[in-house]
Amino acid sequence: MRTLLIGLFLCCLQLAAPAQSTLRARVANAAGEPLPGATLQWLQGARTIAADSNGLLLLTGIPDGRQQFTFSFVGYEVQHLTLTFPLDSLLQIRLAETEEDEEETIVVSATRTSRSIANTPTRTEVISGEELAEKGNMKPGDIRMLLSESTGIQTQQTSATSYNAGIRIQGLDGRYTQVLRDGYPLYAGFSGGLSILQIAPLDLRQVEVIKGSASTLYGGGAIAGLVNLVSKTPGKARELSFLLNATSAGGLDASGFYSQRYGRAGLTVYAARNSTAPYDPAGIGFTAIPESERYTVNPRLFLYGKRTTADIGVSYIVEDRTGGNIATVRDGGPGFFERNETGRVTTQAGIAHRLSDHSQLQFKNSFSVFDRIITIPGYRFDARQ
Repeated sequence: MRTLLIGLFLCCLQLAAPAQSTLRARVANAAGEPLPGATLQWLQGARTIAADSNGLLLLTGIPDGRQQFTFSFVGYEVQHLTLTFPLDSLLQIRLAETEEDEEETIVVSATRTSRSIANTPTRTEVISGEELAEKGNMKPGDIRMLLSESTGIQTQQTSATSYNAGIRIQGLDGRYTQVLRDGYPLYAGFSGGLSILQIAPLDLRQVEVIKGSASTLYGGGAIAGLVNLVSKTPGKARELSFLLNATSAGGLDASGFYSQRYGRAGLTVYAARNSTAPYDPAGIGFTAIPESERYTVNPRLFLYGKRTTADIGVSYIVEDRTGGNIATVRDGGPGFFERNETGRVTTQAGIAHRLSDHSQLQFKNSFSVFDRIITIPGYRFDARQ
């Protein structure tokens, strides 16, 4: 009798126990490559497991009905799913990559290998984020202040009339410092004249400075160091920025930047007008700041594929700059003056193809035309590079 009662009790327990199922899933990225170590969290059951080397997950003991799960992996967006059990098929999970916070993870491209700044062996300083915005607001017409306030860098004025300046790193002459724009040598040789006076910081994402020889990668022009100006690129959110600045010395800066991504295409447009009035604060009859007027237009188009990205852009800068005797500059009377008329047209195109998660193939090409006319009393210099 006792044996019969025990048997009936066990049968009742088996009938009362809910049916249980198993979840089988494979976690991969958008390209279908497995993500070993991806995490699966079962919310109702308070259980967490990790995927194996093939991205496979196996979770048992799941009761029938609706259950909630989250799939996650470092650097990828978390995916939340509600599943109804029993579920017999293998579940395919694809996680999308997240855009990393630029202020938390800074990627340096001046070394021609896009690495985080923590993994870059070369001594590199990066100016970005709030620091770049603050210095850009203080001096929106050019990048002299942005560079001169960095340790080990000096912007030295090389002309009393044109107000031209050169970049000195570790005490070496400015001709030994290479200035790049998105990795393109757009300001080399003769075209480096007036270069840092014609670059405004509004459309810059970050500035990378290598303090030390980079001649192995960029030749003899980078013996002292390297300055790489990295432009902004289209993000998920549209960006529209305007900046208007006026100074007590008669300077006026008006610039605007627009950036937006349209599916597999993106666009950035930068335009600016910068001018200065002749200024003689010491009253010696000679300009400390020359009279100048500059216009800049720089549109860029970006194309995005699954493994291949491409960009093409053109930049046009024209400037008229005159310094010297204050009365001559203002009224055109007799006296010494120096007038610089410059025009700069540059094009750049790049294609990057991702071979794997750790390697990619890049092609870059740039074309630059720089015209400069220097006029002083009794002499005229006209050249093109």
